[in-house]
Amino acid sequence: MSNPRIVSLIASSTEIVCALGCEDWLVGRSHECDFPESVKRLPICTATKFVTDGTSYEIDQRVKAILQEGLSVYRVDAEKLRQLHPDIIITQTQCEVCAVSLRDVEAAVCELIDSRARIASLQPNALADVWLDIMRVAEALGIHERGRTLVQQLQQRMNAIAESAQALPNKPRVACIEWIEPLMTAGNWMPELVQMAGGINLFGEAGKHSPWMTWEQLCEKDPNIILVLPCGFDIPRTRQEMPTLTQKPEWPQLQAVRNRRVFLADGNQYFNRPGPRLVESLEILAEILHPEIFSFSHAGTGWQLLY
Repeated sequence: MSNPRIVSLIASSTEIVCALGCEDWLVGRSHECDFPESVKRLPICTATKFVTDGTSYEIDQRVKAILQEGLSVYRVDAEKLRQLHPDIIITQTQCEVCAVSLRDVEAAVCELIDSRARIASLQPNALADVWLDIMRVAEALGIHERGRTLVQQLQQRMNAIAESAQALPNKPRVACIEWIEPLMTAGNWMPELVQMAGGINLFGEAGKHSPWMTWEQLCEKDPNIILVLPCGFDIPRTRQEMPTLTQKPEWPQLQAVRNRRVFLADGNQYFNRPGPRLVESLEILAEILHPEIFSFSHAGTGWQLLY
């Protein structure tokens, strides 16, 4: 029996498939799937319907304009799917802004009259859902035990960090910023990661979508640490956006700013991808929050000090 032909339309599910040892089964990917590096050889099956350059405010306005029309912000190439003859297409229902949605894929598959593809849809709202999604992919691929082993390995690594962090007496108050203009704080699995890393999460609720916040709310809480990790942005792109915050008159008075505890993280590669590298995301958080205890060598690549 031949291996199933997989098209993965989420960056995190592509990483899951590869972590399960099934990269060779992939025949197509989304435009955002770029890890591991070797998956870039695969045909691209999706595209955005909006221009992704410009400021965070401009991107937000473009996305909202499309959504207000009741449209999707992504395009699935039905003809490319037809050519690839996938057995399994992996998508998600968690966020229609972050990645191609189930609705997009179903619409494309409906155009393929002879399609035999099964759709596996992931819904990672909290950390526990990420483990369920890994098992969901493993089940779809017929490798249950491999999935169970991978989940156990990832959980063991995270639990080791959490156990060390919980014993620490001083837990900094942390604000995680997931979008700069308008301001959005991180929800979903991020509050859990902050707690596991030995911090107190000030905004956002575990298992719920990332909420909008005001500048006044941030100033009122006056966090010990500010971590900026915009969805879809790497560190250089985030640094370009920082004047939106740093030029505000109250910025120099914030405790995190005075103590040089403002950090930029690669939200695109780590924190905003609910897959195996959430372990590395926790490592990044741990060495930012407690550098005297943790060192995983992510400084410079996974995170940087603002200044």
